[in-house]
Amino acid sequence: MDLSKKYGLTRVINACGKMTSLSGAIVLPEIAEAASESLKHFFVLDELQSAADKVIAVATGAESGCVTACTSAGITLSVAACMTGDSLPAVLQLPNTDGMKSRVLIQKGHCINYGQPVTQAIRLSGAEAIEVGTADLCTEDDLRYQLDKGEVAAIVHVESHHTVRYGWVKLPGVVALARDYGVPVIVDGAAQDQRLRELIGDGADIVLTSAHKFLCSTTGGIVAGRKELVDAVYLQNRGIGRAMKAGKEAIIGAMAALEYRNSEDMEAWTAEQDRKVKLILEKLSDLPGLALSVDLDANGCPFSRTRLTPDSEITGHDAVSLEQALADGDPTVVARAHHTDEGYIHLDAIEMSDEEIDIACDKVRNILTAGVKG
Repeated sequence: MDLSKKYGLTRVINACGKMTSLSGAIVLPEIAEAASESLKHFFVLDELQSAADKVIAVATGAESGCVTACTSAGITLSVAACMTGDSLPAVLQLPNTDGMKSRVLIQKGHCINYGQPVTQAIRLSGAEAIEVGTADLCTEDDLRYQLDKGEVAAIVHVESHHTVRYGWVKLPGVVALARDYGVPVIVDGAAQDQRLRELIGDGADIVLTSAHKFLCSTTGGIVAGRKELVDAVYLQNRGIGRAMKAGKEAIIGAMAALEYRNSEDMEAWTAEQDRKVKLILEKLSDLPGLALSVDLDANGCPFSRTRLTPDSEITGHDAVSLEQALADGDPTVVARAHHTDEGYIHLDAIEMSDEEIDIACDKVRNILTAGVKG
């Protein structure tokens, strides 16, 4: 069935990566089959989440886990859990935090916007988001100063290429400091599912990731961490979490995705991504006025992206106009445009087939050669 044709939707060639704005990931057949099967049946959701708990624990090395609507929901509910613990009356009181520790620390360089401000996800629980330090400098002393003030419910730490990548306290340092004060650390690792064991191993109390990014599942958020906190996250479903609950297809999809990952040959996966990067380089290497290079994933995940840097003096295009020209038309080619102000874009091949790589590269060629001067 051609859904784009049926509903009049623009066909998308995703050269940007695992983006919520592009509706997540292509769901792998094995995962889609499990999620589809779930739609035919009823389940006791508490039992289903209990099954997910076991699968998440095995896959991540955490004590416990559950599934929520998405990572953003996971941030709100994890903060709420750190304030309420296992007290149902406290859960029902939110977002009124009277009588609870409700200050949540976050390094200012981590105050990103991923479609909404991460500080808003914190504040949705009723907590107060305390931005620590400046955008390009936060020290352990800055964090300690706020911890000494007391009433801190949690520290939220963001693992993302969007954060300021210098002048910050890295996760092991945050965890060590938080331990001194008995304060839990929540990690927003939305696109870091390939690093879950590492982040849990660094001592985070809760790690959050998306099921619908590199895990290639249906939309959902995975919560992994200490059992008492995960239980408190799940308890929020009887309060503010009711609006953020996961359906059976999200839970089954997340379980199937984690089980698939456990058996996946990651070296072969990385080799396939490298092959596609090489294919892009081969197709565009002879274009005048276009510099090509390869960038490793900024967060240390095992893949790379192709960087395109157009010379406007030769091609008539800078990074901004190239990105916009690629986006025009049907199909639209959505490039990764996080660095246009620095003069380049990326083509992220993870979600592209070889046919789509051909279309994207042909479009780059047509755009740049049409503007070549002389």
